[in-house]
Amino acid sequence: MSQSAVREKSFEFALQVIELYRILKADHEFVLSRQLLRAGTSIGANVEEANAGQSRKDFLSKMSIALKEAREARYWLLLLHRSELVPADARPCLQKADELIKLLASIVKTTKESANGQFVSASRAASKTRS
Repeated sequence: MSQSAVREKSFEFALQVIELYRILKADHEFVLSRQLLRAGTSIGANVEEANAGQSRKDFLSKMSIALKEAREARYWLLLLHRSELVPADARPCLQKADELIKLLASIVKTTKESANGQFVSASRAASKTRS
């Protein structure tokens, strides 16, 4: 089964966040790490819900939430990195968060601007952004 780029990227990002959470938890950092875990894993869940959306409006709503969660995850990653609570392991996660934000923002924008009013799946919206 073929998955869209945003589904794959959000899933891989969630796995990276889980690994970073384990590192932080082992270092007894519980508050910020839980915030990051919640936001970082929520992105993919919302993308999945968007792909099962019943309408264009539903799709757009879930993708917009995924975008907000990606921005929040990036915030927690920056905070952890700059406060030096996490080792250099945060760099790849920050880069992935930036990629996800750009991709999701593009999908949201493309969906909003869709002139034909038809439902736009994540796969179609993502392929339009890569063209």
